[in-house]
Amino acid sequence: MANQVTVVIPVYNVEAYIYQAIESVLAQTYPYFEVILVNDGSKDRSIEICQKFDDPRIKILHQENQGPAAARNHGIRHAVGEYVAFLDGDDLWTPDKLAKHVDHLDRNPEVGVSFCPSRFIDDQGDSIGLYQITKMAGITPMDLLCRTPIGNGSVPVIRKSVLEAISFVNEAGETHYFNPDRRLHPSEDVDCWLRIALKTQCKFEGVAEALTLYRVSSASCSAQLTKKLNSWEAMLKDLETWAPEESKGWYAPAMAYQFRHLARRSVSLRDGAEAVKLMHQAIATYRRILLEEPSRTLQTLAAAYLLQILPRQLYQKFEAIAVQLTGAMQRYRMNSELS
Repeated sequence: MANQVTVVIPVYNVEAYIYQAIESVLAQTYPYFEVILVNDGSKDRSIEICQKFDDPRIKILHQENQGPAAARNHGIRHAVGEYVAFLDGDDLWTPDKLAKHVDHLDRNPEVGVSFCPSRFIDDQGDSIGLYQITKMAGITPMDLLCRTPIGNGSVPVIRKSVLEAISFVNEAGETHYFNPDRRLHPSEDVDCWLRIALKTQCKFEGVAEALTLYRVSSASCSAQLTKKLNSWEAMLKDLETWAPEESKGWYAPAMAYQFRHLARRSVSLRDGAEAVKLMHQAIATYRRILLEEPSRTLQTLAAAYLLQILPRQLYQKFEAIAVQLTGAMQRYRMNSELS
């Protein structure tokens, strides 16, 4: 009998996107799945929209607002699937996503976490021509910290047995898989991947196709970047408490790569001054970033300075060319991985 998949979707104020997100799950070519929608205290019409679906595979759970980690935990506790997949309420899947990941996991019992690249889309769901892509195999804890192979929460499909292996029970007797401490949001995903990497023997391995459509919202702002940075630092401090030996020497490179990641995000938000500041912090924190990934680091530094010094119209021309070239190289890389 085919393995069933439980799809867990946290729902919080995503009325503009949740219908399409659910539709993208119901359109899967792999038919053996259930969908658990977890209402995380949503205050808009999101749940009203969810209730329009008349499909026996869909179950709606409710909780007070506690954040996405707690919502995922709630969903996992009710999961009956052999595999658990996660989808954020504003993202989408290609129709063959579950089929590809289930096949990957079925054929490779040593793989506990199956992931994939993501294609970036805008608020309207249109492709912006770029991908979130990294190494597909041989994933180490330092890769999880510095190269984000699991680029977002709508990517992974995980064996439920792996999640159970890292579960813990709080004082109230509730089982958790993701750490619900809101200090860690939005870095609770990486905290979970690190616990899987350090506490189990399973492998992380990718399917070299962009099966997740990750929405880059124009509503993002510098305040969210600060929140991300603070949560990242809190996650690393927690890591030092529960894995002190394994994590020795990880703090500086992990912070530097995060500074660089946020600098790239600042560039996309057209904040050149912030991007330059973050790149300077990255290099000052861990100079080896220039040797380990010189191309990506120097490209980000150049983009930050060009954004700051060039007239907006001229910069946009450079950016358009860079997006086309980068997208073409990313597609070539994925095709090479497939072949």
